[in-house]
Amino acid sequence: MDNTSYLKTQLSNGMLVLLKEINTAPIISHWVWYRVGSRNEIPGITGISHWVEHMQFKGTPRYPASVLDKAISREGGMWNAFTYLDWTTYFETMPAEKIELALQLEADRMVNSLFEAEEVASERTVIISERQGNENEPLFLLGEELQSAAFRVHPYHHEVIGDLSDLLTMQREDLYRHYRSYYAPNNAVLTMAGDFKIDAMLAQIQELYAMIPAVEETKQNIRPEPLQSGERQVTVEGPGETTYIQVAHRTPPAAHPDFFALTVMDSLLSGASNLNMFGGGLSNKTSRLYRALVEGDLAVSVFGGLQATIDPFLHTFTVVVRPDRTPEQVLSRLLEEIQRIQETPPPVDELARAVKQARALFAYGSESITNQAFWMGFSEMFATYDWFSGYLDDLAAVKPEDVQRVAQIYLRRQNRVVGFYLPTGDGEMPGMKVDS
Repeated sequence: MDNTSYLKTQLSNGMLVLLKEINTAPIISHWVWYRVGSRNEIPGITGISHWVEHMQFKGTPRYPASVLDKAISREGGMWNAFTYLDWTTYFETMPAEKIELALQLEADRMVNSLFEAEEVASERTVIISERQGNENEPLFLLGEELQSAAFRVHPYHHEVIGDLSDLLTMQREDLYRHYRSYYAPNNAVLTMAGDFKIDAMLAQIQELYAMIPAVEETKQNIRPEPLQSGERQVTVEGPGETTYIQVAHRTPPAAHPDFFALTVMDSLLSGASNLNMFGGGLSNKTSRLYRALVEGDLAVSVFGGLQATIDPFLHTFTVVVRPDRTPEQVLSRLLEEIQRIQETPPPVDELARAVKQARALFAYGSESITNQAFWMGFSEMFATYDWFSGYLDDLAAVKPEDVQRVAQIYLRRQNRVVGFYLPTGDGEMPGMKVDS
């Protein structure tokens, strides 16, 4: 990858800055990433990182909430924010000559967000409603049970949106303390890609951010998850007509050398996973599990999920079971495919196709200026930008025996959590009573 128009530097207050000059269109995408997510939460404040993200759109003295949206859209820009397990990020993609607004806005709300009591109360209702909406989705209910079974000690135990009990009881002081603890230059990464001159842009960033003081690093007590000693199973019953199965295996963090072989294994078994929230997917009809389960008339669909995280997380197979099949039939066939890849390395031509698909999905998700800026910050959250720039070469270096090896290590029964979503055939959760 050509890095001639790329700079990575650190300001005196600890803020990391990555700039990439791309002059293909008069657009700039600007991101500010904070190293805080649900991984940094404890019982009592689960969901707080996501709630703080919402509060960042409620205004500062300089930029009241009522003017923010209009200001960005009036200048032809788009903006959004995301909270994840390991991080929270904010971005604006705008015409190049208007990027000053984005720069000033993010520097301002790093320090001056108001967290007014009435806005906190209003957002509590919004987030609880979001949580309750999620609970109408079978895969959310199943995924939450699966994740909590897989992680009993590590904070990945909790969903990003948090537990309802905590959403009901957290106070403004909790939110503001979290904001002040983590929203600081020494806990932030600024990434920018697009049509600008690096020296001039760095000077502008220095002017806005250099005077913001670093904060004392928050002491973390993130307990490592002990090794799993046997298969775990969870069952969720809920409304609907569809049966789902999820089979999750604990996998290493993205910075681990095995991650690339796991990426190829994921592509081969279920179709390549998309690490980029902006990219689309590719057809997985050539994958082994599609052929075995969907073409084998056992499932309506199957897909995999490998995620890039700081600490070991999960690779998950998700299967939508055909109405005329039992979950046991489907699970048995899925486990046969896992055993097959553990016993026999994939043929070279099949491996080449899986690598090609994973590389293509990565390339599609790296093309736009917004995606380029995304990847600079995202890769720094769990590794470094070198992880991104070397990604295609690392995938190409994966050999058949590497795929077999990681399948043997990570897809073991003792490392597995199996989840079943069994529909009740109505619109009610089990145990619900509707008053007449």
